[in-house]
Amino acid sequence: MEFKIKRKSYKLYNGSTMKNMCYVLSFLFTMVTTATFSQSMVGVTGKSDTSYNSRIAYQQVIKTHPESKTVNEFHFNNVNEERNITYGKTGKRELKLDVFYPKEKKKSASIAILIIHGGGWRSGNRSQHYPLAQKLADLGYVCFTPEYRLSTEALFPAAIFDIKEAIRWIKMNAGKYDIDTSKVVAMGFSAGGELSAFMGTTGNMPLFEGVEYNPDVSTHVNAVIDIDGTLSFVHPDCREGDDSKRTSAATYWFGYPKKDNVQLWETASPLNYVSSNTPPTLFINSSVPAMHAGREDYIKVLNEFSIYSEVHTFDEAPHSFCLFDPWFEPTVKLMDDFLKKVFATKK
Repeated sequence: MEFKIKRKSYKLYNGSTMKNMCYVLSFLFTMVTTATFSQSMVGVTGKSDTSYNSRIAYQQVIKTHPESKTVNEFHFNNVNEERNITYGKTGKRELKLDVFYPKEKKKSASIAILIIHGGGWRSGNRSQHYPLAQKLADLGYVCFTPEYRLSTEALFPAAIFDIKEAIRWIKMNAGKYDIDTSKVVAMGFSAGGELSAFMGTTGNMPLFEGVEYNPDVSTHVNAVIDIDGTLSFVHPDCREGDDSKRTSAATYWFGYPKKDNVQLWETASPLNYVSSNTPPTLFINSSVPAMHAGREDYIKVLNEFSIYSEVHTFDEAPHSFCLFDPWFEPTVKLMDDFLKKVFATKK
């Protein structure tokens, strides 16, 4: 199978500071909490939604790309794995993650990558990215695959709180895994891509840190890799919110149709918070425009602050491309090249 990658590069990061964002957040929060319409809990079933997983995704992919192949877990002799570690609790609910890291320590501390799974904030599973975590660990990165509360269990912003807690846990355990806390990356696919961008734009914002958290541990991340994740829920290109045929994933997550509480949908959009504090960002995209709605507007703001970004698009690739060959290996290479460039590490 042949495929092409469109490439774009943008300006370099200068690390300037955020201004007036707290005032914007307070205003948006007031609008959200005074909404006229009642929040729907119909999607909070307490039961797992298995409508999106790698097997189902592959069945869809081979219809249009019959030469594609699944990517199975790797077994590298130089990679350690620790699974089902509790990184946080909400009530009696334990939140788990997995760690994949090189057995041999490098001369300098490693880059940490938080890998956030997709599935429309409702389905999917962290195990879908075990092969990616293993491959990146083989390249010298320390990778973490966290679970987070999906919309069958809790509505927005619960998932945000969970991922922020995972970032704090990673930093608090930096010594154990030989991590450089100034080189923490939020990476995600689809809904996870949106969440990774949200992490990159809202580090240390009290509104999104959770009910109880340790303010002494920063949730700022130092790079973002967004694989086919929307940047704005209210952008004209975004398909979320069309409930004409069935309830959209984001409608379930927010508990409001877009028309009933557009302010909340806007509040949840990473595009709203791009600032001088946003880290360098890599966009890896399929050929489906709706999956990266708001990207060009996002990059425009990054450029205003001279923050480095890259865009790589796989022509004719389906949305779930990064889970399968022939796109898996090129995706890993794009990530590796980007992080080496951003953190100026040598091969």
